[in-house]
Amino acid sequence: MMSPGVSEEVGETARSFFDVMKSQPATLALIVCNFALLVFIFYALYKAGEFRDNLIKSQFEYQREISSLLAKCVVPEHK
Repeated sequence: MMSPGVSEEVGETARSFFDVMKSQPATLALIVCNFALLVFIFYALYKAGEFRDNLIKSQFEYQREISSLLAKCVVPEHK
């Protein structure tokens, strides 16, 4: 007797998974919602990272501009 190969096992597992999902649609809905939540969190964190990068770059640019303006100021000596 030969044991089933990997492809047969994967096929059988996939078929049983889809049979279970047909009989329990609430579970399928929860799985879909979890994946949607993961995608949303990834996208939100990605955009938040871009916002922080832009904020830091603008802050450094602002500090550089202020430093160049202050470097042009002449402070009179007190006698």
